[in-house]
Amino acid sequence: MPYELYYWPSIQGRGEFVRLALEDVGAGYVDVARTGGAGMRALLRLLDDGGLARPPFAPPILKSGKLIIAQTANILLFLGDRHGLAPRSQAGRLWVHQLQLTLADLVVEIHDTHHPIAASLYYEDQRDEARRRAADFRDSRVPKYLGYFEQVLERNRSGGAYLVGARRSYADLSLFQVVDGLHYAFPRMMARLEEAYPRVAALHGRIAGRPRLRAYRASGRRIAFNEDGIFRHYAELDA
Repeated sequence: MPYELYYWPSIQGRGEFVRLALEDVGAGYVDVARTGGAGMRALLRLLDDGGLARPPFAPPILKSGKLIIAQTANILLFLGDRHGLAPRSQAGRLWVHQLQLTLADLVVEIHDTHHPIAASLYYEDQRDEARRRAADFRDSRVPKYLGYFEQVLERNRSGGAYLVGARRSYADLSLFQVVDGLHYAFPRMMARLEEAYPRVAALHGRIAGRPRLRAYRASGRRIAFNEDGIFRHYAELDA
């Protein structure tokens, strides 16, 4: 049975981290809300169904048989064990999960550059605050995060090609997505910073070149970055 992925149909968002893992391992899945009106209604029913013993708070949600799994890092923890996207040892699995949670923190900070006051407000209603938040993000937060992942790659005992061990993990796929999104949202910033983090840049290129992901990114299944998702390009925030 293919997996069922439930996420908003017009943005990459947090669902893209799950899509990249499924695409990279060649797993069959249905992106339910993108199948049409019935699929979108199925997503809303899943969110509104008060009868579930373990209700999800928000998408992404993955259904695997009778399992209903929510939260990006939780879904990837499940897929990592099942599809070889994480080490077999407990210490290795926890380390990959820890890296994924750190990336989740960074994703929140990226979102807050354009919505620093409230997600319920339009960007135009908080533009001045967004400029101040984005300036600190560019000058302080991005170097802190990218420097951390550069250090992790440098200290990997298996040569530094990947974050953990000698094979790619779901954390590598997620770091690729974050760097890809930063290139879209902050191209001027990334042009300045990329040379300072050569291992992160090399990992981004290495993951982009994986055959299944290259095919996926060139296909209609890959939703383009846009100004409704997490990664948004506003020129005034990329000073």
